[in-house]
Amino acid sequence: MGNPLRELTLDQLRRRTSVKWRHHPDDVLPVWVAEMDVPLAEPVARAITDAVAIGDTGYPAGTGYAEALAGFAGTRWGWHPAVERMAVVPDVMLGVVEMLRLVSHRDAPVVVNCPVYPPFYQFTRSLGRQVVEAPLDAAARIDPAALEAAFVRAGRGAAYLLCNPQNPTGTVHTRAELEQVARLAREHGVRVVADEIHAPITGGDFVPYLSVAGDGLSLLSASKAWNLAGLKAALAVAGPESAADLARLPEEVGHGASHLGVIAHTAALRDGVEWLDALLEGLDENRRLLAGLLAEHLPGIRYAPGGGTYLAWLDCRELGLGDDPAEAFLERGRVALNSGLPFGTGGAGFVRMNLATTPEVLEEAVRRMRTASAGTSGKS
Repeated sequence: MGNPLRELTLDQLRRRTSVKWRHHPDDVLPVWVAEMDVPLAEPVARAITDAVAIGDTGYPAGTGYAEALAGFAGTRWGWHPAVERMAVVPDVMLGVVEMLRLVSHRDAPVVVNCPVYPPFYQFTRSLGRQVVEAPLDAAARIDPAALEAAFVRAGRGAAYLLCNPQNPTGTVHTRAELEQVARLAREHGVRVVADEIHAPITGGDFVPYLSVAGDGLSLLSASKAWNLAGLKAALAVAGPESAADLARLPEEVGHGASHLGVIAHTAALRDGVEWLDALLEGLDENRRLLAGLLAEHLPGIRYAPGGGTYLAWLDCRELGLGDDPAEAFLERGRVALNSGLPFGTGGAGFVRMNLATTPEVLEEAVRRMRTASAGTSGKS
């Protein structure tokens, strides 16, 4: 199977009507939001079109999605989650909201590792909750001392929203790190909710949080790995000690998932693995390409490739572009990246780049970034 990241031209991509391609003017090259520049995996496309052909567009039902995830997880990660401890939710972040409600009282703080996915802040605050930050260490790994200090500040009964793998850094947490997280959470009376949406991107290196802790809740989805953000569906999974928590999930929450989304995600997990493996090889090629391009053209940018996402977390502080280099890249270079500022403490001076695109787009993006940085301390 060929590399999915080499199959579409820029002209074909610009025909898309999703936010990545329509948020900015046509002269802007978008390498920002987490949409991949790939065609849909054939088994997924077939499942959707077959459903549409017979008018199968009602409400989701059954355990097919859960069974597909259990099969994928067992083969990929040696983890065998129980189907009876899974529930369909509309998407990962709405699932996170529901899990936080299940495991903590309505005023309980929520601990996050920063920098982290901005909706962690947005959804937590929309619940009326306080966010307590536990900064990652200099290597973008969980800092046990910082995490314990955050747990103490948050107090017993708080929740910890774990990003596993980590977005935006791409860090894949090790079993030892997750075991330490579980120990600290138990000692301080903090409940863990894990966002594991990027898990399939890691290949076989991923360690599910629930494989080391029985008292947590996790959210998983085929959304990121198969580019299905517009086909809403996700699964909430409970560890054996948290089954009673998940059993209290209101039945109507599952109504928010798209039936076509469930069909698409199920097909991806069951029949889209060959396509995924080809994608992962392409992402590795793009990581190497980006590292080489930056070293040659923008050596002032520091980039440590992370295998847990298709997003690159770029340290642009040496370029002299201020706290929000994404603004300069957009205005001066007409290339759109995510600003690091909404990712919380540690995001100033950083940008997040989506490298799930064609090599030609990556090359053009770096060229535009170099143009935008000309005249600063990072000029090459």
